[in-house]
Amino acid sequence: MNAKEYLSQALWLDQMILSKLEQLETLKSLSMKVTSSFAEEKISGGNVEKSKMGSTIVKVIDLEGEINADFVRLIELKKEIQDTINRMEDINYQLLLEMRYLNGKNWEEIAQELKYNNRTVFKVHGKALKQFERVRSRGQ
Repeated sequence: MNAKEYLSQALWLDQMILSKLEQLETLKSLSMKVTSSFAEEKISGGNVEKSKMGSTIVKVIDLEGEINADFVRLIELKKEIQDTINRMEDINYQLLLEMRYLNGKNWEEIAQELKYNNRTVFKVHGKALKQFERVRSRGQ
């Protein structure tokens, strides 16, 4: 896995967590919308609706567990990335990689904050990735 792929894991994991949080909100919203239907009552007197709600609650709990596990993975990954970035020599490279891969900023925001034009930000990014790869390979 090259440096860019390694660093991008944090961005993708962050997006995956956000997506799961949206799913969680949808499930929670659905679990609150309990409707009763006389046609769905069981002969034995039980109610299918209760089992549907229970099933939804189980899904909510499972998804919350997944999200918590993903958060732990994201925190560990970001710490590894930050530790490697901190060992880099060039502070401009450090800042650019932190802004992009740890803070999730887009290229325009990075260029604006670092006072670079778009072409320069990509040029510096390429050099930063090479330095990151060297530092990372020494640390393994």
